[in-house]
Formats: sequence, C-alpha cells, structure tokens
Amino acid sequence: QLQFVESGGGLVQPGGSLRLSCAASDFPLDYYSIGWFRKAPGKDHEGVSCINNRDGNTYYADSVKGRFTISRDGAKNTWYLQMNNLKPEDTAVYYCQADLAVPQAMCLWAGFGSWGQGTQVTVSS
Repeated sequence: QLQFVESGGGLVQPGGSLRLSCAASDFPLDYYSIGWFRKAPGKDHEGVSCINNRDGNTYYADSVKGRFTISRDGAKNTWYLQMNNLKPEDTAVYYCQADLAVPQAMCLWAGFGSWGQGTQVTVSS
C-alpha cells in the first residue's frame, strides 16, 4: 500500500526558506505524478506543484512560480519541495499525493479522498 511521510516543515520568517521532503513507501511510482498540496485554515486543499516521474514535466501554481521548486531523488523514492522567499500566505499544512494524471491536471484537481499527516509550514515574523 502506498504511503507518504511528509517532513521538513517549521516556523520561518517572511523571506526565509524551507525544504520539504516526501518519502514514499516501497511502491512502483515510475508512471505516476507526485504532487505537493497544501491546506490553509478555512480553505480547501490547493495544488502547489506536481511532477511527472516519467518525463519530468512539472506544474506550479501561479502563487508559487519562481519561488518553489519540486524535485525527485529516485534512488531514495523521495520528493522535495524547495520553498524560497516564503510569504505569510504560504502558511498551511503541506501534503504529498500520487496520481496517474499529468502534473497540471493533478494539481488543479486536488480532489483526493484521503490525506496523510502532512507537515506544518508557518511563515510569520
């Protein structure tokens, strides 16, 4: 069964950086897209960035373009989200998911039935 463990969140000042990690259980994900999603209080889940493991295509939400970078370490079955120039509006619990859809479709849908534990990111001075 596929499971993810998200980590790397924390409290950071505006303008700071964090790198989130998403470690997957031993499950064949070569044909999947992996996505980072977030949920802020009072808001729905939002697709932040998604990547296709097969061709490397990526998608970024407009709100994070130029600031966030998604990457993969295939040997470790781990995905990362490098977040730079963080803003208070980035405050949320961040989750990862897998899907067979292409990155843009996956990120724009965000309608997954269940979510893992996630990792809290708080951007505040």
